[in-house]
Amino acid sequence: MPATHKCDLAIVGGGLSGALIALAVQARHPAMDVRLVEAGETIGGNHFWSFFGADLHGAEQALVAPVIAHGWPDYDVRFPGHARTLAQPYFTVRSAALDAHVRRMLPRRALMTGRSVLACSATAVVLSDGDRLSATGVIDARGVGDVSLLSGGWQKFVGHELRVTGGHGVTRPVVMDATVPQLDGYRFVYLLPFTPDTLLVEDTYYSDSAVLNDAAIAARVAEYAREKGWQAEVIHRERGVLPVVSGGDFAAYWQSSGAKVAKAGVRAGLFHPTTGYSLPDAARIAVLIANQRDLSGKALHDLTFRHAARSWRQRGFYRMLDLMLFKAADPDQRYRVLERFYRLSPELVARFYAARSTGLDKLRVLSGKPPVPVGRAIAALGGRA
Repeated sequence: MPATHKCDLAIVGGGLSGALIALAVQARHPAMDVRLVEAGETIGGNHFWSFFGADLHGAEQALVAPVIAHGWPDYDVRFPGHARTLAQPYFTVRSAALDAHVRRMLPRRALMTGRSVLACSATAVVLSDGDRLSATGVIDARGVGDVSLLSGGWQKFVGHELRVTGGHGVTRPVVMDATVPQLDGYRFVYLLPFTPDTLLVEDTYYSDSAVLNDAAIAARVAEYAREKGWQAEVIHRERGVLPVVSGGDFAAYWQSSGAKVAKAGVRAGLFHPTTGYSLPDAARIAVLIANQRDLSGKALHDLTFRHAARSWRQRGFYRMLDLMLFKAADPDQRYRVLERFYRLSPELVARFYAARSTGLDKLRVLSGKPPVPVGRAIAALGGRA
């Protein structure tokens, strides 16, 4: 028979954002009955998430620290006309580590994995098996909303973790290797060296299309490895298609997944418009929620909506750059925009990734000889809604 379970806080979606909220709230309010509802059998799915050292501070940093799997003091970028090492720390979280940490820190009753959700409101969750959760407050963190309400392009990728016979020789992350042939928009390869003989090789595209040809891109990953002289076996695979947002109706996007329900993660529009990085936003909103006393449905909705709407307003500069990237630059010339950007100061680059660019940073990014045709840039900016 269907049952009704009562709790203080129900978090729908056990991805990165939902998991961090559960961890933060449980730590700050240990007596609170928190439930984390996830359709899959594991928390976090099958992913890597990365971030830069300057992205997180204080409580946000402390929240994420236990699930960091790898860290490096610096990283590289490579372009046809420019290569550089930036002395900025870089970190990666593995979903397996997140799953293990959540299971260590949360009571067993808090984890409701393998449970699909049919619908949720500000105070209730209906599960596909007929069970219900009655909660003081509900947060929906199930992933993307209606992206048709947003405009821009796509960042899409296929990644293979490789074990390389005799070692690969890569000593630090390569956040962008754009020396590869430019196909389907701006293309680069992303490298994360985990051990001397294992690394992630991810073939990434800033494309006008969301279509991801897994087989073709996997073949390019294998070709890249061969060109490096690596004899390798694939030990892990991942893929993704993320929006690169240049505009849209934020309020409509929010309402597309329930007007009165609190939201977090990509469902709340909380990701960097240009890079697609979502971990810093996930940590920030988790700490913000945990610091509240009132976790009722309405209070959570108002809190998360205000936070997400403020972030949307503050990130207009990045959406403007995305508009220029996709509308003013020819697809095979988009790499020039990033090549020029990476000639700027490491501090400016770090603030850009953290979505904390200063007014002077913005002027510096836009000043000088533009890497896209001026006429097209003006037309792109003039045509935005």
